[in-house]
Amino acid sequence: MTRCVIVTGPTASGKTRLAVALARRFGGEIVSADSRQVYRGMDIGTGKDAGEYSGPGGEVPCHLLDVAAPDEDFHLFRYLELARGALAAISRRGRLPIVAGGTVLYLKALLDGYHQEGGAPDPAFRSELASWPLPELIERLRRAAPPDLYARTDLTQPRRVIRALELARSAQVVKAEPLVAAPLILAPYYPRAEIRARIARRLDERLDGGLLEEVRLLHAGGLSWERLDWFGLEYRYAARHLRGELSRSEMREELLCRIRQFAKAQDIWFRKLERSGHVIYWLREGNLERASALVVDWLAGRPLPPPDLRLDDIRYGPKS
Repeated sequence: MTRCVIVTGPTASGKTRLAVALARRFGGEIVSADSRQVYRGMDIGTGKDAGEYSGPGGEVPCHLLDVAAPDEDFHLFRYLELARGALAAISRRGRLPIVAGGTVLYLKALLDGYHQEGGAPDPAFRSELASWPLPELIERLRRAAPPDLYARTDLTQPRRVIRALELARSAQVVKAEPLVAAPLILAPYYPRAEIRARIARRLDERLDGGLLEEVRLLHAGGLSWERLDWFGLEYRYAARHLRGELSRSEMREELLCRIRQFAKAQDIWFRKLERSGHVIYWLREGNLERASALVVDWLAGRPLPPPDLRLDDIRYGPKS
């Protein structure tokens, strides 16, 4: 097992920026934990933020970006193979591994030691389930899957639920040792209203920065509209606009609503991580100095204070 820092948090919270800043201060290298940033040619919609890794402080190496073609099936087992190799290599170089990303399935596998051998993808099965509403997919998974597989599946994304249903059918779910040992888990924290505003700003930046052209080029390069739908919200709604199903303004408003719903679902997942015993240090506005102080003490083996706040202790009213 490898010691590492994990920087996670909800969408649009500034995880990459914080992780890169810590890597510069502590001689670290980034290992991405994002299920879509593994794909080449999918930069704007996945928020790779390549510019974050270069700057006055020098280039910060980032691993597990652009390791698969968009028409490849990339699953958790392959991610863990690559992550294991990257974490070990960074440690051998005497550098600090910093895992950065918000794909809960990947994070839970790193932390809790599960991996999926996974049966081969079943296109016919996926096609059969593609039109099912998400609640029905979740209920089918609840009835069909082993409890541990159900518990660690990202229930906010239909493609993840369908993949879990494939695995449940193949019964090839394997428990393994965790890849990381006693990690320091850091996460930028913003109140929900600020996250909603940040999501809107980021979406407009992506739309103005060429998201629609990226999707158009991916389709022209051979990716079907159905395959693009598999890559999540930005690609799904951009494709619907390009197919003429939504105007640009309709696409923007529906996509914004869905991303905000996704952020609320992520909130639930992080609360579950806390309840399962994982200590997360939520940093108000991604405070770098507070994060750095925690890293210094963690590297020195000193006891860390309890977190200033726990997401599970925050309650929102019905209108939040």
